[in-house]
Amino acid sequence: MWFLGMDVGTGGTRAVVIDATGSLISGASSEHAAFRTPHPGWAEQDPEDWWRAAQEAIRFALVASPEPHEPIAAIGLTGQMHGAVMLDADGQVLRPALIWCDTRTQPECDWLTEKIGYERLIELTCNPALPNFTLTKLLWVKTHEPQIFAKIRHILCPKDYVRYRLTGEFAIDVQEASGTLLLDVTHRRWSREVADAAGIDESWLPKVYESQEVCARISESAAASTGLKAGTPVVAGAGDQGAGAVGMGILQPGSVSATIGTSGVVFAATASPTKDPKGRLHTFCHAVPGLWHVMGVTQSAGLSLSWLKETFFAGQDYDALTAAAAKVPAGSDGLLWAPYLLGERTPHLDPSVRAAFAGISTGQTAAHFVRAVLEGVAYSLEDTFSLFAELGIPVSAIRLGGGGARGPLWRKIQAGIYGQAVEVLTAEEGGAFGAALLAGVGAGHWTSLDDACGQAIEVAQRIEPDAEDVAIYRDGYAHWRKLYPALKSLR
Repeated sequence: MWFLGMDVGTGGTRAVVIDATGSLISGASSEHAAFRTPHPGWAEQDPEDWWRAAQEAIRFALVASPEPHEPIAAIGLTGQMHGAVMLDADGQVLRPALIWCDTRTQPECDWLTEKIGYERLIELTCNPALPNFTLTKLLWVKTHEPQIFAKIRHILCPKDYVRYRLTGEFAIDVQEASGTLLLDVTHRRWSREVADAAGIDESWLPKVYESQEVCARISESAAASTGLKAGTPVVAGAGDQGAGAVGMGILQPGSVSATIGTSGVVFAATASPTKDPKGRLHTFCHAVPGLWHVMGVTQSAGLSLSWLKETFFAGQDYDALTAAAAKVPAGSDGLLWAPYLLGERTPHLDPSVRAAFAGISTGQTAAHFVRAVLEGVAYSLEDTFSLFAELGIPVSAIRLGGGGARGPLWRKIQAGIYGQAVEVLTAEEGGAFGAALLAGVGAGHWTSLDDACGQAIEVAQRIEPDAEDVAIYRDGYAHWRKLYPALKSLR
C-alpha cells in the first residue's frame, strides 16, 4: 500500500507518495499565484487557487508513480498555518484569505489583549495575541468589513479548506488549531471563553481531531478531479511546522529541529504545555497525541538570503555565493545582520522593527555580507535556544531542516552558534512527507509515529561544532544582541 501527503504552502502545493517502508515513491508540485499585498503589511491569497494547485499536484504525483501502482491507502494534509479562510452557509469563500505573513492586525491584538487580559489569554491559549494568528485576522474583518463578517458560517485554515474541497467535511487538527488563538491548548479543545470574548460563534469552528485520526473521506467529485479513489480516508494532519517535525522525527521531549525556510523555526517536543509568561515562544499541541511543542520563529530567515541575492547579486547562484562566504572567517570580521525584514516574532514580538547591517568597514567584501546574513539568521534562531534554557526545556539532539540543512557552510555556522552537534537526514522531504507518515499511522499500517519514523528516517551526517567557532560566536552573539534595542530606539 501507498500513502499520500500534501503540503499547501505559501508559494505552491506539493504532494508526495510513499510506500509501506516510508520510502519516497514520487512527488509533484504546482505553484500558486503570488500573494497579493494591496497595502503594506497585507498578504492575501485566493483559496480557490490552492484547490486548483492541490488537484494538479495530486494528479501529477500519481502519474509520476512507477508501475505497478498500489492503492493510496490514506491521505494526510499539511500547509501554511494561521491563514483565515471565511465561508458562507453554502461553503462559498467570502473574501481572499488573510495568510500567515499578514501583519495588519496589531490594533486587533491590542483590543483582544485588553479585553481578556495578557496573562489570562496565555493561561487559556498558551500564547499572546499576535498579528499572525487567525483570530486577530477575523477581528480585523469584523471591524473593517462587517458586511463580510455577518455572512461567516465556517472558519478554516488553508489546508483545511483544501480538505473541505476534497471531502466536504469541516475539520482541523489540534496542532493547526493551536495557531488560531482560539484553542485551549492545554486541554486540546476550543476555548469557549476566548470565542465568546471575540464574538466568534463556536458553530463556525470545525471539529478538532488528533493529527493521525481519520476525519473524512475523498468525495466522488474530488475523486473525479484528482485520480484518487472515492472513500479513501483522510487523516487530520498538522500545520506545516507540526508535520515537518514528524517528517524529521522530532517526536519526544529533548528532540529539537532548527528549520530554515522563508521563515526560521526552532521546534522542541515537550511532555506538557510549557507556558512562557512573556509569550515569547509559541506553545502548541504536538501532532503526537498527548504531547505538546514549543517553537520560536524568525520571520525572515531564508528570506534574508534570498533578499540579499535578488537585491545585490542577481544572476549569481547560491552555491557560488556561499562558497565565497566560506572563505570569510567566522564572525565576518565584525559585520552583523539583524534579519528583521518583516519585523520579528521570537523573542521580540515586534512587527515594526526593521533589518540592518552593522559594523561595516572598508576591509569587508561582498562575501562578508553573505556570511553575515547566514550568521545573523543563526543568531536569531539562537535567541530561541536561549529561551529554552531559561524555561528549562531540554535539548538533547538538534536536527537541521530546510535550506539551512542543505549547504555545508550554514550547517557549520549553526553548529558553532548553537554550540552543539547538529544532524542532517538522508532525505528531508518536509511537511508533505510528515503528513504521509501521519496517514500511514491513521490507516493502521504503523502502530505509532515512533514506529513510522523509526523505519522511514535515517541520519546522514552529524556535524560537531568547531571549538574555535564556538568561542568566536559566543562573543559575536553578545554583540549581536545589542542590535535589536538600538533598532527599536530608531522608531
